[in-house]
Amino acid sequence: MEHLSQRQKLAIMIAIMSAMFFAAINQTIVSTAMPRISALLNGMDHYTWVITIYMLTSTISTVLVGKLSDIYGRKPFLILGIVTFMIGAFLCGTSTTIFQMITYRGIQGVGGGIIMATSITAVGDLFAPKERAKWTGLMMAIFGFSSVLGPTLGGWMVDHMNWEWIFWIFLPIGLLSFVLILRLFPKTAVHSSEKLDIWGSLFMTLTIVPLLLGFTWAGTTYAWTSWEVMSLFAAAALALLIFVMIEARTASPILPLSLFRNSIVTISNIAGFLMNAGMMGALIYLSFYIQGVEGVSPTYAGYVTMPMSISMIILSAITGRAMSRTGKYKKYAILGMFIMTIGMLMMAYMSSIAMAVASMVVFGFGLGLGMPVFTLAAQNSVKPSELGVVTSSSQLFRNLGGTIGIAVLGSIMSSRLSSNIQSAVAGTQQMDASKLDPAMREQLMPFLNPQILLNKPELESLRAALPQPMQAVVDQLLAILREALSSALTTVFLAGTALLVVALLLVLFMKEIPLRSSQTAVTRAEDSSASAENQERTAHTSPSLSKG
Repeated sequence: MEHLSQRQKLAIMIAIMSAMFFAAINQTIVSTAMPRISALLNGMDHYTWVITIYMLTSTISTVLVGKLSDIYGRKPFLILGIVTFMIGAFLCGTSTTIFQMITYRGIQGVGGGIIMATSITAVGDLFAPKERAKWTGLMMAIFGFSSVLGPTLGGWMVDHMNWEWIFWIFLPIGLLSFVLILRLFPKTAVHSSEKLDIWGSLFMTLTIVPLLLGFTWAGTTYAWTSWEVMSLFAAAALALLIFVMIEARTASPILPLSLFRNSIVTISNIAGFLMNAGMMGALIYLSFYIQGVEGVSPTYAGYVTMPMSISMIILSAITGRAMSRTGKYKKYAILGMFIMTIGMLMMAYMSSIAMAVASMVVFGFGLGLGMPVFTLAAQNSVKPSELGVVTSSSQLFRNLGGTIGIAVLGSIMSSRLSSNIQSAVAGTQQMDASKLDPAMREQLMPFLNPQILLNKPELESLRAALPQPMQAVVDQLLAILREALSSALTTVFLAGTALLVVALLLVLFMKEIPLRSSQTAVTRAEDSSASAENQERTAHTSPSLSKG
């Protein structure tokens, strides 16, 4: 699409960014409202499925649409993604049961995955990597802006309006995006000679679904060593083995294995995996510290994580422009990973809300420096005809990193927390429960559950209902719980720091190919390389032929 004028490209980018914002804001706006909505639908027992189904369907559609958009072009899939997401959003607002909500969120996930993957790939079609860098920075800033606006707006709306409007309020933006893409986005050539990799798509799906379900349920719904979790992991491993065998023999694979022979793609994907694991760990488990240890309400806890998003927005835009100007990206990846590591280490030893805010700002700076790099570096290292699959592989690894990171860090927290509580109670002579009468012991039981720290109104209500002498005992129990939780979170953040250190070391070994100023540079380089190889082959074979 390099033949388009700058004005046409700008108009198309406005359309793409509106579609990206539509998908991103609809994902973040429900984060604070969904617990209340699930309760209103009498479905708290199935609440996690509302999150899990979106994750599953969006991850699968992200991977599958990559190759399909390389064959059939981006425009039909951008339109399909927007329409599917709008239908899912509208239906979510009509839900009367939690099972309807789960189904409709699955539809939303399909549309969201298509929009995210195709939007990022479409930027690659419009601009050569050197100019693409600044637009990539702006795209990352959209994520940051939606993560600032969405949770705050969602919390306010669920308190002051009918919850249905949380899903409906941004539908006009979706409609606008649809019209803009339909009218402005140019059609591209269809590579009809390529066959669909149906078996590869099937076994890719059969790998992702049990893998994500296994990590989602492990340590929460089921034990890590339970037959349910182990069966899911075994099914994922078997499906992966079959998938690799299929892709090695398919003429037009859904995810070419040759991509992973490219060291830049491989390191970028692994670094993205580890970075997303660290980011999700920081966002989720910092809230445990703010609400559980410091006793801040959920409403105000959101303000503590907001500085990370703001600093990420600023640095993403600056980094994108800097990469576009210099054509270099590796130093930003190294600096970003290093600063993220410092931010995570600060979280491990934070002892106040002020330090928590400071650690979020530092982490956000690192995220803003590093996040725009890896997809861009991977795209820059492949030919234009592979933009779709390389972008989808990047999104896949990030999604897997977030899911697996949360599961592993959550298991670390649970095991450390349980151990800390047992040690603390065993070392406190005054807490000998055997000396208490059964009725009093039953009243104290809720205060031995760490989850009480995350529900401040219930905690205060239960404490106020106790006799005055017992309130001192409860205060001692709560102090033990807070100390145990704080210590467990230190271990979690140190584990997150270790993940980021590994990512930093990987990035040090990443090759840097200067960002191209033309889309055709790779193709020409490959043609020249192929020509040189042919000449070299001819030179080697000529003597033997002449001898014959």
